[in-house]
Amino acid sequence: MTPRLPRFSQSQSVSLHVAVLAVVSAASLGAGLAMVLPAADGPRPVSVAAKSAPKIDLAAAQHLGFRRESLRPDGAAVSTEEVVIKPGDTFASALQRLGAAPADVAAALKTLSAEMDVVNVRAGMRFKAAFARAASGPVELVGLALRTGPVRAVSVARDASGAYRLRAFEEKVEEETTVAAGPINGSLYESATQAGADARLVSAATKLFAHKVDFSRDLHPEDHFKLVFDRKVTESGRTVETGDLMFAELEAKGRTTRFYRFRHDGQTQYFDEFGKNIKGFLLKTPVEVARVTSSFGMRFHPVLGYNRMHQGVDFGAPSGTPVFAAGEGVVEEVKWANGYGHWLKIRHTGGWATGYGHLSAYARGLRVGQRVAQGQLVAYVGSTGVSTGPHLHYEVMSNNKKLDPKSARVPSGTVLGGRELTAFKAEKAHIEALIAGAARRDTARSGGTLTTARSDGAAFSGGGL
Repeated sequence: MTPRLPRFSQSQSVSLHVAVLAVVSAASLGAGLAMVLPAADGPRPVSVAAKSAPKIDLAAAQHLGFRRESLRPDGAAVSTEEVVIKPGDTFASALQRLGAAPADVAAALKTLSAEMDVVNVRAGMRFKAAFARAASGPVELVGLALRTGPVRAVSVARDASGAYRLRAFEEKVEEETTVAAGPINGSLYESATQAGADARLVSAATKLFAHKVDFSRDLHPEDHFKLVFDRKVTESGRTVETGDLMFAELEAKGRTTRFYRFRHDGQTQYFDEFGKNIKGFLLKTPVEVARVTSSFGMRFHPVLGYNRMHQGVDFGAPSGTPVFAAGEGVVEEVKWANGYGHWLKIRHTGGWATGYGHLSAYARGLRVGQRVAQGQLVAYVGSTGVSTGPHLHYEVMSNNKKLDPKSARVPSGTVLGGRELTAFKAEKAHIEALIAGAARRDTARSGGTLTTARSDGAAFSGGGL
């Protein structure tokens, strides 16, 4: 099954169809094609993500289509290059740097200006440009193509008369339920975003897993993840918007952790397969991307130069990394605490409290007496006080006694029962049927390899994410 392609007018369809087929065919050889599968019990398609492959670029496909309208009687070789706007660049300077004649650049940009601002462009913006280079004579700018929005792309290219023409394309957007899965190579964030999730969705999944998984110690290359969520997606597979996370699974350290979405007490919450609220009393890791640099217990202090008790856990992370409240509670202290630098203490129920040291800054408006939710942004990693580098010093206290955050026996979450448990089991079965049905159909169609459309339009199959 080939990737869904955008619809175009009849006058545009022939050359572009050939171009798109060429790009798709090249991407699919030895790599598999993108598949969007119907849901197990509904009309919406489901895509199952697993692995990576060459990119199917809509703008490049459009440009190839236009190139076929500009035949080269002079035998000049036409090449397409990706252009990146550098700091201080303009469209014109970026194109002229590659050899384009100023007159060609001026004419092409005048045509493009009907669609967008060609003067104020941001650094880092990318677009495709095609050049004709004859054996002798100047370099000719054949045309350029770029995306101007999540569903819109434009091309400027010469027509048969030699004049530049502007063409715009808009893809149809559909809603689908996506099952994104695969090995973790690099980080959960990198792997999940390659599978079609966006930063907001990955952040939500990370916060869920933080209740059960220590990311600094438990996560290893080739561990696996699985996310189920609704999304709005273009015909070429680009994610425009994602909905709430329906299901999250992480296979790490030989253990599988699963979370299912379910409404309880009027709120969207997450439960394990047994109906137990996964929202533990305290997060194991109150910072998203970090590694343990110093554990609880006696240690040689790197600054003071002698052995002393380390009454917390240090998480190394870049300065400015967000720090989250480990549990629901009330802010008790926001102050400078000598060796701890900028310090924050949150009081929880049952005599429990958590402390956060060496902070660079506090969340805007944070104050003593404020109630905070578990996972709420409260501060940022820093290196204030007695510190050798950016890190979070994290403490857990029970009735003012400091405990090892990794082994402290904190209260557990609630467990569903009665009618709520019955309703939860039905929702759980629905999600599992959706995953199983999508996997069966995709495996049957792809000869045993899970494939999907990626958020940037690529199909992936074969290698790791």
